Amino acid sequence: MQDAEDVRRVALSLPDTTEKVAWSMPTFRVAGKMFATLPEDETSMAVRCPKDERDELALAEPEKFWIADHEATFAWVRVRLAALEDETELRDILADSWRQAAPPRLQESYPELGLPTAD
Repeated sequence: MQDAEDVRRVALSLPDTTEKVAWSMPTFRVAGKMFATLPEDETSMAVRCPKDERDELALAEPEKFWIADHEATFAWVRVRLAALEDETELRDILADSWRQAAPPRLQESYPELGLPTAD
């Protein structure tokens, strides 16, 4: 089962990521831009996610993903850590959120983490 320390370890392993306490909770930022948080009791995380994808995730896997009321107008989704299959899924979710916040220079420097290229 994944926990807050796993989130912290994986998030901080991503390039140019820092941890900063904001709103009384740990937040993770790439080049100063927030891409993940550990809200409340740290049994879940909030990550960036395009609204259309976020809504689909919450409907398809409500035991894993949900939208907090105060984040409904923003492109963020909550993830229940206990519902994640393994560290690979945690890493994939955090890397996807990182890609949405990282500046192009970082995405270019780390193509394995950057936006997918068109084939």
